Amino acid sequence: METAHLSLASLIRNLEVRSPLSEEDCQAILHLPYKIRVLEPASYIVGEGDPPQRSCVLLTGLAYRQKLTGDGARQIVALHLPGEGVDFQNLLLGVSDHNVQMLTQGVIAEISRSAFLEVMAERPAVMRAIMLSTLVDASISREWVLNVGRRCARSRISHLLCEFASRQQQAGLAEKGCSELPMTQEQLADATGLTPVHVNRILKSLERDGLILRSRRTLSFPDWYRLQEVADFNRRYLHFTDGMDQSERALLVA
Repeated sequence: METAHLSLASLIRNLEVRSPLSEEDCQAILHLPYKIRVLEPASYIVGEGDPPQRSCVLLTGLAYRQKLTGDGARQIVALHLPGEGVDFQNLLLGVSDHNVQMLTQGVIAEISRSAFLEVMAERPAVMRAIMLSTLVDASISREWVLNVGRRCARSRISHLLCEFASRQQQAGLAEKGCSELPMTQEQLADATGLTPVHVNRILKSLERDGLILRSRRTLSFPDWYRLQEVADFNRRYLHFTDGMDQSERALLVA
C-alpha cells in the first residue's frame, strides 16, 4: 500500500467540521512527528489494559471500538472513519479500557502522547478541537446505548445505516447517494445486540420495502427520509455545525 502521500491533513479536516483552526494551528498539527503503520483487517490498534504511549489517527480504512465480556462475547461500541482520532481519550487516561481494531485494511499515524499534549498546551484552538472531538464521541456513545437498549431491531439496523452514511457523506468519503458498509452480518449483529440471522432478515426486509439497495458492500437509499423515520434518526447527536448541508442532501436519491 502506497503511504508516501499520507499526512495528518485528514485529521485537520475532521477537526474543522466542528471547530475552526488557524493556519498556524494547522501547521502545528501537520508538523507533529508520527509513525505510519499499515494494518490488516482485525489488527489491533489499541488493546484493553494497555498503558497508552501514543495517540493514533486513522488515515485510511475503517476501524471499530469493542469490548469483550468475561466469556468472550463481543460488543462493538463505535465505528471510526478516516481522519478521526481513535483514542483521543487516552491522551489523559492511564490505561485503555477497551479495544480498537481495524474493520478493513488501512493506515494509521502513531503520534507520541507527549508531542500531542505539548501542541494542545501551546495552541488553545487545537485543545478545543480535540476536546470537542472526544465530546462528540461521548454523544455518539450515548446514542448507541439508546439504540441497543430501547429501539426495536429494525430501527437499530436502520439507525446504524443512517449514522454511517451521514458521517461518510460529511467527511466526503462517499459518492452521491451511496455509502460503503464493509461490515459482515456478524459484525452488524455485534454492533446492535442482535443475531446474524436476525440482521440478515432485517436487511432483506429493508431492501424489499424500498428503503435500501445493496450492491456488494455498497448501499444506496431510494427513500432517505423514510429510512430516517424507521430509524428514529436525528443528526443532532453528531453535532455537525451546518444543519442539513450538501453532504446530507447527497444522500437523497431522485
